[in-house]
Order: sequence, then C-alpha cells, then structure tokens
Amino acid sequence: MSEDRRAEAVDRTANAVRYRSWRENCSFLDMAKPQMQTEPKPPFPEQKLPKPGIEAELRPRPRYQAPKYKPAGKLQGKVALVTGGDSGIGRAVAVLYAREGADVAITALPAERVDATETRRAIEAEGRRCITIEGDLTDPDVCIDAVERTVAELGQLDILVHNAAHQNRKASLEDVDDDEWDRTFKTNVYAYYRLVKAALPHLEPGAAIIASGSITGIEGSSELPDYSATKGAIHTLTKTLAQNLIGRGIRVNCVAPGPVWTPLNAADEGQSAKDVSKFGEHTPLKRPAQPEEIAPAYVFFASDADSSFITGVVLPALGGETVGG
Repeated sequence: MSEDRRAEAVDRTANAVRYRSWRENCSFLDMAKPQMQTEPKPPFPEQKLPKPGIEAELRPRPRYQAPKYKPAGKLQGKVALVTGGDSGIGRAVAVLYAREGADVAITALPAERVDATETRRAIEAEGRRCITIEGDLTDPDVCIDAVERTVAELGQLDILVHNAAHQNRKASLEDVDDDEWDRTFKTNVYAYYRLVKAALPHLEPGAAIIASGSITGIEGSSELPDYSATKGAIHTLTKTLAQNLIGRGIRVNCVAPGPVWTPLNAADEGQSAKDVSKFGEHTPLKRPAQPEEIAPAYVFFASDADSSFITGVVLPALGGETVGG
C-alpha cells in the first residue's frame, strides 16, 4: 500500500471513530425525551447566507446524524444517487442510506464542496463508499453524467433520489423574471425528468425513484409562485412515473415536507434575516423539522421490504399540519 493510500485509510478510520463517538454521545443526551421534543426551536440567530447556501455556515447546524436511528441492513448491497446530497435533507438521506448498507453518490455544485466533503466523510464513517459529482443540474449533460458516473464507479444504480432544489421568495408574480422562473423549473423539474430518463436503462426490477416535494406543492405559497409550481409538478410527475413504470417493477414515490431547517431557506434571496430566525414557528410543533427527522421516510420508500406495495404516493411530513385524503 502506498504512503498516500495508507494515510487516507488512517484518516478515514479516525473520522469514523470520531463520528461514531459523537453519535453515541448525542444518543445518550437525547434519550430522556422523545425526539419531537428535543429538536431545536426558534428563535434562531438572525442570519443570511449567500447563494447557494453552505450548511457549515448555518447556525444552529442542521441535524443529520440521526443518533436514535438503528439500521437493519435494509439497503445492503444497493447503490443510491442522491442529488443535492451535500447538505440538508439530501445529506441526511445519504447518511442513513449508508447506515442501511448502501454505497452512495451525491451531487453538489462546485461552490458546495466543503459541505459535500463533510457528507462524504460521514458516509465513509458508516463503512460505505461515496463519490461526489460536481455540476449544475440545469445542464442536461450534468444529469446524464451523474447517472453514468454512479454506475461506472459504484457498479450499479438501484435508488435515485432527486432532492436538489432552487428557490427565491418574491413579493409578487411581477417580481419573478423569466431567468428566475427558468432556473427554478430546470433545477427542480427538468432535472427530475432528465435524471429518471438517464437512469432507466440501469434500473432493474425492485429499484426505487424518490423525489423531494413540498407543502408548497400541496397548498401553494403566495411568495413562492415558481417554486410552488415546480413542487406541484414534481408531485404529479411522481404519480405519472409510478403508473408508467409499475410494469417494470420500479416504484416511484415522493416525500413532501413542511419547513425543514436547511441552507435553502437562509440562502433564499427574498427571505430576511429576521424571517430566518422565526422559520418554522407557525407549524403545530412550533418549529421546523430537522433533516434527520425527514430522512427515514426516504429509507422507507427505498426499502423493498418496507414499501413493496407502495408506489405513486406523495407523503406529507408537515409537523402536525394535516391535508385532505
């Protein structure tokens, strides 16, 4: 083994030891109360992040380690591709997939490299392989490359998660220009279509496709006309793909969260620092979700043992708010 390889292995082992020790300590501290009562509540510090939003700079740090989550080997031998896996929900999903036995590829923008590196180390600390694919998913070639690199470097593709998203609040529809509208749709919807299309030749029966929707796609949002429209499109496309692919043994589902504490909102150019400090306070739980609370739903949809009869579902995770159905 070369000196570089030996140093890399030592570094990876040290990271794993530190990560597991931290996770065990967190679990010990939080065991006294139910998790729904121990997650952070606003007010948070007043803050803004420049686009694209770096999780390492957000305070408090979003929780993704899920110390109470106990794996059962549900994804052993699987390979997952998670877009936007550098931070937020995507990071939490990638880490839990690794904990369940999957190797994981994540996509990130070049500007998000510091976050992507932390995610990769967390996945490796779970004993799984991780590759980081940098690029802007509004580019069709980047979507294709993400799929092809995953298969080439990790050997297969079993789970596709489209989670990457773009949003900026606007006071009115007149404030949304064509460039903003296009970027939101190309990131949120076009990339979903392109990724699925590129992935289909590699997906075998038993594969799963999972998208990140939103409460805004269910209820709408006066300040997010473009984003809400994309999330509604994602919900409907998910149902359509489920109908289209059921004969091929591929399940397609969507998780639609309410407010989640991630860099997306602190980097929203239409969101004030004061609004960020109060983010999520209007939910029945009086707080936003933490990524570690949403990620298990993605494990459920990825696991054939848990959801083999479930496809075409948009699962609301709204912190106590209810929707018709």
